[in-house]
Amino acid sequence: MAPNKKLKQKAAAAAAAGGGPPQPATGYPACLRSISPSSVAISIHAKPGSRLATITDMNDDALGVQIDAPAKDGEANAALLDYISSVIGVKKRQVSIGSGSKSRDKIVIVEEVTLQTVFDSLNRALMSQ
Repeated sequence: MAPNKKLKQKAAAAAAAGGGPPQPATGYPACLRSISPSSVAISIHAKPGSRLATITDMNDDALGVQIDAPAKDGEANAALLDYISSVIGVKKRQVSIGSGSKSRDKIVIVEEVTLQTVFDSLNRALMSQ
């Protein structure tokens, strides 16, 4: 039996974002991975249309993020990038969508930052709620 379409799309998205072979166990969830010496890819499951922008959970599948903007005309994507840049503490230009711009499941690329910095920032935001 052939793999379903959703699995193929996820594999293609991971490959497009520099997924390659799985990273060795480092104590970080699989939704965070280093893709170059100074960039990090974050698998995100976005939940647009919420009252408040917040991180809901972090597991191996994805980082759950509620967005306080509707999912139309790219408003939720812009709000997501703005929120992630403020949580991690980087400039907006350092954060971009690698894949999934029209999907709830996205790969967000953060440039010029370490995996440890991203993990610490996201974990701090998750615990402060």
